[in-house]
Amino acid sequence: MAEQILDDRTLSRYADAIVAAGVALKRRDLLALVGQHAHRELLVALAEAAYRRGARHVDAEIEDPLVQAARFRYGGKSAIGERAPWEVSRARALMREDAALVYVAGEGDPGAFDGIPPKLLAQDHAVVRTRLSWFRKASLEGRVRWSIVGWPTEPWAKQVYPELEPLEAQRRLARDLVWFCRVSDEDGEGISGWVEHIKTLAARTRTLNRLKLTHLELRGPGTELDVELPPGTRWMGGNERAQGRSTSPNMPTEEVFTSPAPAGTNGTFRCSRPLNFRGRTIEGIAGEFQRGRLVALEAAQKDDQELLTAFLDTDRNARRLGEVALVDRSSRIGQTGRTYSNTLLDENAAAHIAFGAGFPHTREPGAPRVNQSALHLDVMIGTDDFEVTGVGARDRRVPLIAGGDWQI
Repeated sequence: MAEQILDDRTLSRYADAIVAAGVALKRRDLLALVGQHAHRELLVALAEAAYRRGARHVDAEIEDPLVQAARFRYGGKSAIGERAPWEVSRARALMREDAALVYVAGEGDPGAFDGIPPKLLAQDHAVVRTRLSWFRKASLEGRVRWSIVGWPTEPWAKQVYPELEPLEAQRRLARDLVWFCRVSDEDGEGISGWVEHIKTLAARTRTLNRLKLTHLELRGPGTELDVELPPGTRWMGGNERAQGRSTSPNMPTEEVFTSPAPAGTNGTFRCSRPLNFRGRTIEGIAGEFQRGRLVALEAAQKDDQELLTAFLDTDRNARRLGEVALVDRSSRIGQTGRTYSNTLLDENAAAHIAFGAGFPHTREPGAPRVNQSALHLDVMIGTDDFEVTGVGARDRRVPLIAGGDWQI
């Protein structure tokens, strides 16, 4: 029997926070969990937490990266894009029943897709993405309660803490996750620490919305981006409304974000952290935008560049920005000084941009549309000396982040 990573009390508190704050679970609700074999300790704790809150039923879908990779290695071309027909019917049933979804992040087999041609992975993703585009659209529009959370698998923990023995690395990463979600012993009772943190993020979005900015200037090492914000742009951060309830789609979260004008980004960027994508760690990402479109993209390794290029080229608007998110260096995640090689954490450690789909709720009624895409891919560009300036009416300039710190 595997040794326990978190003690019972801390694990229960973490799981309670996810079902209460993450997806706002209530009595008689259905809960669907999606994770891997390596997430079992948390999946069981989430089921227990949900039933304690009166859940009607908890369902766990276990994804196995090695089984998925076998389809590419041995299934032939006919297997590309194939999925069991009940996957779509399951998604429709989840929506029909107003079920809540919790996705657990943390790679159990990070090398599962090594050696598979990037174009095959991109083609497969494109087919599946199109088939379930309606579900993603519903999620972005607040018609699905969902949350992404983390759990320290052994490979992931060893990547973050290579100096520690495997079990100790997992326990250390687990303590990090609890700390980032404001449910440690230092954060008060229950989810009080998380609630206060969400209030802080919400207050910052209100300040940004009052400024009515028309442009952002993002400056950092290798990054010089000018980003247009159309009239009616709204900033979001902290909790969101889904099915009439207040939810936290990302636990943890440190960002405030909005969606820029699809044709309004110009300049260059260089990523400050690697991207974890399909079990691969991609270093050295950089690129250039002209009139909103990504016209140049590079990565340290040629096959990584090919994978990203193939992925973005499967969707007509994936080379345009769907999100700009601001995070300063007060982020608990950023303060550790570690790269977590996981988008859930790394995007909340530093400012970032995202290719592809924008968020409809970042627009007031009647405002210009956000970028329309079935993709959404975050890359981190923030650093300790990152500078963000907002530009408002009559070219009024407002420092937002200077020297890595919020100025508002």
